[in-house]
Amino acid sequence: MQTGLKERVAVVAASSQGIGLAVAHALAAEGARVAMFARRPDVLSRAADEVRAAHNVPVLSRPLDATDPAGVEDFINQVTSEWGRLDICVANAGGPPAKPFVETTTHEWRSAVETNFLSVVHLFRAAIPHLQQRKWGRLITITSSTVKQPLQDLVLSNAVRAGVVGLVKSLANELGRDGILVNNVAPGYTATDRLHELAARRAGPGGKAQDVFERWAADVPVGRVANPAEIADAVVWLASERASYVTGQTLLVDGGKYPGL
Repeated sequence: MQTGLKERVAVVAASSQGIGLAVAHALAAEGARVAMFARRPDVLSRAADEVRAAHNVPVLSRPLDATDPAGVEDFINQVTSEWGRLDICVANAGGPPAKPFVETTTHEWRSAVETNFLSVVHLFRAAIPHLQQRKWGRLITITSSTVKQPLQDLVLSNAVRAGVVGLVKSLANELGRDGILVNNVAPGYTATDRLHELAARRAGPGGKAQDVFERWAADVPVGRVANPAEIADAVVWLASERASYVTGQTLLVDGGKYPGL
């Protein structure tokens, strides 16, 4: 499949590991130039070198907190200054702590809103004027299948990520005539550090996280959890020319687990 992504410029948030890193690899494999940012300088530097070496494409990276609007805007300006354009933005962030509502604190709610909602606002607000200039763009968020089916002990994620879906739909309506498509990818169980954290919590003291993984896999129609690269492939499709009439949508990548129509 010809994706039309060669020489496109993509910014990927929280791309030093997990799904974000897989997305950076997948876009670079299609010939896109990739700008990566994440909070931990050492991990980000290794990840950027890995993507650059694997795909022989230009890679920019900067240690950056996605909740810092000035820092995000400055990085976007650096990307457009060095590469002369911006085409794709992928908003991504680690999920908030796994716990039931009665155990949450006001600080955790504020942090979840900052990390999982306002980070999207900061990135897209900085990017949109550059996309509007070219009359072409892709804005993609990575959330969770919990936007369709809330999960136990994930009340922070269940609530805040649903707001991201509302933002995606609103921006799709606003920006379609500018040639900018806005979509959300909602992964199901995916083998990341986040899932290991949740498995350990579900297993409880003395329990085995591997047993939890096996139960989750048995609950998915395809019989396993996802690899981050499989989520990245969905992002690539939405970023590509092949998804030119798709906007305002949430694409579930969950192995068929969501029970609704």
